[in-house]
Amino acid sequence: MKAAVLQGNFVVSLAEMDCLFGSKMLDYEVTVFTANSPFAATFNNVFIKLVGTSGESERKWLLSLRGASAFARGAVASFTVSCPTSLGKLVLIELDKQPLVVFPEDSWFPAKVKVKSPEGVAYNFPIYRWISDSKVHHFREGTALKGFEDNHHLGRYSREKEIKQRQKDYCWDVYAEGFPHCIKADDLASLPAEVRFSFAKQTEFLFNSGTGLVELKLKGLADNKMGWTNLDDISRVFCCKQTHISDYVQEHWKEDAFFGYQFLNGLNPMLIRRCDILPDNFPVTDAMVFPDCRCCLVEEMKKGNIFLCDYKQIDGVKTNIINGKKQFLVAPLVLLHKTPDDKLMPIAIQLKQKPAEDNPIFLPSDSEYDWLLAKIFVRSADFNEHQLNVHLLRTHLLAEVFAVSLLRNMPMVHPLYKLLIPHTRYNLQINFLARKTLISEEGVFTKFTSSGGEGMSTILRRALFSVTYSSLCMPEDIAERGLKDMPNFYYRDDGLRLWDIINRFVRGVLSYYYKNDLDVQQDSELQNWILDIFEHGFLSHPCPGIPQKLATVDELIKFVTMVIFTGSAQHAAVNSGQFDYGGWMPNMATSLQLPPPTKKGEATEETMLKTLPDVNITVQGMATLWLLSQQSSDFVPLGQYPEDHFSEETPRQMIKNFQKELQVLSAAIKERNKDLKVPYTYMDPEEIENSVAI
Repeated sequence: MKAAVLQGNFVVSLAEMDCLFGSKMLDYEVTVFTANSPFAATFNNVFIKLVGTSGESERKWLLSLRGASAFARGAVASFTVSCPTSLGKLVLIELDKQPLVVFPEDSWFPAKVKVKSPEGVAYNFPIYRWISDSKVHHFREGTALKGFEDNHHLGRYSREKEIKQRQKDYCWDVYAEGFPHCIKADDLASLPAEVRFSFAKQTEFLFNSGTGLVELKLKGLADNKMGWTNLDDISRVFCCKQTHISDYVQEHWKEDAFFGYQFLNGLNPMLIRRCDILPDNFPVTDAMVFPDCRCCLVEEMKKGNIFLCDYKQIDGVKTNIINGKKQFLVAPLVLLHKTPDDKLMPIAIQLKQKPAEDNPIFLPSDSEYDWLLAKIFVRSADFNEHQLNVHLLRTHLLAEVFAVSLLRNMPMVHPLYKLLIPHTRYNLQINFLARKTLISEEGVFTKFTSSGGEGMSTILRRALFSVTYSSLCMPEDIAERGLKDMPNFYYRDDGLRLWDIINRFVRGVLSYYYKNDLDVQQDSELQNWILDIFEHGFLSHPCPGIPQKLATVDELIKFVTMVIFTGSAQHAAVNSGQFDYGGWMPNMATSLQLPPPTKKGEATEETMLKTLPDVNITVQGMATLWLLSQQSSDFVPLGQYPEDHFSEETPRQMIKNFQKELQVLSAAIKERNKDLKVPYTYMDPEEIENSVAI
């Protein structure tokens, strides 16, 4: 059917013909929302077609008296699409734009389209995509549908077409053997526009990454390969960028109580575990740790008061050469004791895994610099373990796998896409930048850390093959590590409450769409998603508990809870405090330049200073940690969903309930923190970003 016919010297539309012949047209009210973000507007002509179960409209030019401003940034414009008969239930819309002679083709970012039918039924079409060409694009009505529920032939066709295009746009790539796979992208421009930083985010990121090093270059520090001659000089590196906590760290870093505190509420709360029996390679005796005979190890272990941190995963890795000097990294064992006043105190440190005469067990009763130097080696080991395993692998790289698999296997109309897509925001670009600027051959981590280069690859490969499903699920992880009753453990307290809140939200939404286990089993798109994660994230390695398929609604709820928690709360816990705890370098040295001591009684302040990294190594590390701790102006807190993906009232109400629960938790955390010398803010919902975006 043609949109118009020639009558005399005039082109008459079908709508006008129907008026001439007296038949009444049915009007569909169409409202187009352009995103309120830079460069979202278009000056091109925009066309729409409505497609329903009983027919389709003509392709309508959306012409407005407002002219080009109808599609300006943040604009909301209404139009009428008239049809001779009802289209039935709307299935999808077709959108395209065509350039004018005066204005070249541009990019347009429509947020959504709302349509009200002549029968008064309201339809919502989420878009949230850049349209940069003149092709026709299909967008489904917002009611979530699983594949086996999509009965209309045009709906199924649109679904299949979308997935095929996505699998071309989002291809898997192997960055390095033994690493989780990543998105294939040669440069930032080759990333699909939808997953790139916003203009504000990109501008701020470039500015922050430049200003830190420029400041250090102006001070003559960034290229200074000399060692430190006193600790006071270190405090002048970033004197204008200190935080309340970094100041506290500088003042208290030598204290045993603060050393122990960091295993619970510092950057890496993932290693400590209750010790019920001493490892064979850690021959600590009562005489060493309880010389006054008031306690004994066996009894204290039975009471649950002894804890162990074992860095065996980084044992024997090849270390870096920086400034022409070999660097050193140890794999220590640390024994800690929970005292009657609920402090966690280090009582023994062995710096290498194999007991030997030249591998003494250091004790708090040793000389000041023997004990302090041992703790410095532990903190440097913790930096490398934290950055590569706890931070990079277990949040950034896994979140990317979850995101790429989602984008490759789930159409926009799928309920899981709607639930998870906000939790993928910016992840693909930040990971691309990490591979390019942090862990590449010329990356900061490669050039300025003790494990940079071959050692980094070894640690990451070992870490991936040591991942268990339970270690990614906080309640099970805390239980397995025997930490349920540990006092003053704010990471656990806040994290478990967050896990429960996220789990209730996920259960509510997914139970609405998956009524029984059969719904899960016959959802082929869902099963493709989970298998893609297993194959490309865990490299088909039988990591204990990692699922290859999902058989029940409960299994699905648990896995999706883990995905959201990993990319939001867990990432915040291990990322946001990087400058707080690393802004004072001796507390978290990126590298060390002397081998670990082999005898007691020889360490001095001079030994300690010579062990610490050179000036340029220090400032490069501090600048990077400062950058990675910055919050952008378009930060989206956990539970906030600016994009309107769900149309049904039930999940929309569940989002509101989710937000209310997060607000209650945030208020409780703020109230608790008023009484803490070191406030634990990293898992306050207001400080947690929805996704791995930095």
